[in-house]
Amino acid sequence: MKIVGELINASRQPIKEAIEAQDAEYIKKVAKDQQDAGADYIDVNAGVFPDKETEYLKWLVTNVQEVADIPCSIDSPNSKAIEAALPLHQKGIPLINSISLEAERYNHLLPILSGSDYPIVALCISDEGMPKGVDEIMANADKLINGLTGVNVPIDHIYIDPLVKPISVDESNGLEALDAIQLIMKEYPGVHTVWGNSNLSFGLPKRWMLNQLLAVAAITRGLDAAILDPMDKRLMAFIIAAETIAGKDESCMQFLKAYRNKTLNV
Repeated sequence: MKIVGELINASRQPIKEAIEAQDAEYIKKVAKDQQDAGADYIDVNAGVFPDKETEYLKWLVTNVQEVADIPCSIDSPNSKAIEAALPLHQKGIPLINSISLEAERYNHLLPILSGSDYPIVALCISDEGMPKGVDEIMANADKLINGLTGVNVPIDHIYIDPLVKPISVDESNGLEALDAIQLIMKEYPGVHTVWGNSNLSFGLPKRWMLNQLLAVAAITRGLDAAILDPMDKRLMAFIIAAETIAGKDESCMQFLKAYRNKTLNV
């Protein structure tokens, strides 16, 4: 499973303050800690600064790459900010987070992605808003997959995000997201799925418990990437165990290696 470390997001107060203070050492530490904890990508997001987002996003990419040996996930709803940050990324191939069916974002990013090697998060949202129910999620996923593959983006570079909604708003949102993951993986062989794992628990106590159980359930449905906190050792251990149960760990080697490394001691 691909892990996108979520912690360098300006919606988190310590990160917001570090960006405003241009505290590069703090940002570098958070990046390095996430890499050491098992992240495959380091997400960088400066979205709470609409007037300075492009400047700050470029600053984040530059500083994270000074200490991390893994690529960034360049995270913004502003396609122009993503485009400006891309030339500064030198270590590996960054994850583009994200494209959607919203016309302005879609039309600006599609030519940039055409024929490229970028992996891309594709959000199942359109100008009509969030999808309502599995059928709308699938319809949006279909449009995104066909649109991206139509400009020579390989299907295995596409990470469909069905957009997990809080169960505090509607108790059916968890099952809706799980059902969508299972259908997407069944109907589009080769495509990947991803989501923000903590979205489900928003507004509820004991969020860690819901986040951990959601990840386990999602892996059994086919989820193969997630944006989450890799510093949560119990969550990371549960992900290893869930992949073993789901038949994604040949001869249980990943589980055994984690046991020997004491990664499961949580």
